[in-house]
Amino acid sequence: MSATILASTEAEVGGLTGWFVDLMESIGGPGAGLAIFVENVFPPLPSELFLPLAGFTAAQGKMSLLSALVWTTLGSVLGAILLYYIGATIGRERIRAIAGKLPLVNVSDLDKTEAWFAKHGTKAVFLGRMLPIFRSLISVPAGIERMPIVTFTVLTTLGSAIWNTALVMAGYKLGDNWHRVEDYAGVMQKFVIAGVLIFLVWFVWTRVQRRRRSKNSGAHAR
Repeated sequence: MSATILASTEAEVGGLTGWFVDLMESIGGPGAGLAIFVENVFPPLPSELFLPLAGFTAAQGKMSLLSALVWTTLGSVLGAILLYYIGATIGRERIRAIAGKLPLVNVSDLDKTEAWFAKHGTKAVFLGRMLPIFRSLISVPAGIERMPIVTFTVLTTLGSAIWNTALVMAGYKLGDNWHRVEDYAGVMQKFVIAGVLIFLVWFVWTRVQRRRRSKNSGAHAR
């Protein structure tokens, strides 16, 4: 790893992430593609780090900008397809069986979710590729619901290309300050996490209230 890149990353990366950073600089585009593929399958790995760094690496002449964009998008699509087939393998029936055993979850919730996905699934897959956390997770329900694989691949490619291009170009333009992209993307991720937590609190609260009302109604009927 060059001294310039090492100086800007040594405080931020280590372990498996640091290994991918080294790989990206060593073999260029394919290394960036592999990093993003693994990041898609294991969301805790940060695309907000890898993508701007790929742009910075391109700006340093270690690979072309086009190579960075093509390989990272290819890695995103292949990772998403793997998760799609994991979802397809799990299937609707297994999901319904699991849901039936979970507290506060009704099978009717899955019916509503399936109806929603049937109506808005294409938008969810496309826009989901540009949201932290959901970038990877959206592939699983698409597989469970057996969205046509061609449709899924096209939408995933378009959404991934937009997200990847934005972050790679930011790293390319910012140069030594590429790491600022991760800070801004981290704010976006916090908003997404906050939204998910608010939804979960609301879901649990409404279910508990509904069960209490149901029990009270049963007690009065006696």
